[in-house]
Amino acid sequence: MSLVINHNLMATSAARSLGSAYNNLSVSTKRLSSGLRINTAADDAAGLAVRELMRSDIASLNQGVRNANDAISLIQTADGALQVIDEKLIRMKELAEQAATGTYNSDQRLMIDSEYQAMASEITRIANATDFNGIHLLNGNLSSTTHDGSGLTSTGKLKIHFGTKNDSAEDYYYVQINNATASALGVGNQAASSSDGFSISTQEGAQKALASLETAIISKDKIRASLGAMQNRLQNTITNLQVQAENLQAAESQISDVDVSTEMTEFVRNQILTQSAVAMLAQANSLPRLALNLLGA
Repeated sequence: MSLVINHNLMATSAARSLGSAYNNLSVSTKRLSSGLRINTAADDAAGLAVRELMRSDIASLNQGVRNANDAISLIQTADGALQVIDEKLIRMKELAEQAATGTYNSDQRLMIDSEYQAMASEITRIANATDFNGIHLLNGNLSSTTHDGSGLTSTGKLKIHFGTKNDSAEDYYYVQINNATASALGVGNQAASSSDGFSISTQEGAQKALASLETAIISKDKIRASLGAMQNRLQNTITNLQVQAENLQAAESQISDVDVSTEMTEFVRNQILTQSAVAMLAQANSLPRLALNLLGA
């Protein structure tokens, strides 16, 4: 190589090597400080796309777990109210049994019927008052077999969404709760006048009410059994969602997270190369001064 003073090719080469080593050192520093292998799309465009899709699914699955837990809380609210209604129905059957015997006169049966009707009114009040986040649970609003969520307020059975998409086989199912008011159960004077459980003011009426109350208790138990089965299903759904989220998190980590031991090795290597390039650039910049010796300077 000729000794020239207009161009310093060795310094140019050293500067290029320094720039490359310094850029690599910057990337290693960024990865080690963030803990991520992919910080920008330039690091791994395909990996970034896959990672972001995984992150969106993980966030959706975690929210789905919260949705399912909220649904369990709703079911527990409804079941708690039905437990109180159960107590009222048992008391009503006790009163009907009392009024069905012939040792009471008409005035006494009217007093017994007064408590009977009060229990029926309380059942209706509980059914109408039981709500979760403003959603009434036992007044028949959720008893429809269809669901319409197109409006600001959804109607029909309750849709519990927990999956990452909108596939009915995988991402949601419905909670349907039948009407638990006294009229729907067929007891008390709020029911149809032809209902056997309408009144226990007469001995015959009290005797008929016993069968009607038996049916009402069975109907209430069917609602509770359905809610219990749905709660167990939601618990299993939560477990499955958590496993999915955990596995996706592991896969996302494999793509996105930096291997600290490997990257630290690269960091030290790039650090040495940078320091070496700086030293060689300083030497290369001093070489053209040799020409001065030939010029007698």
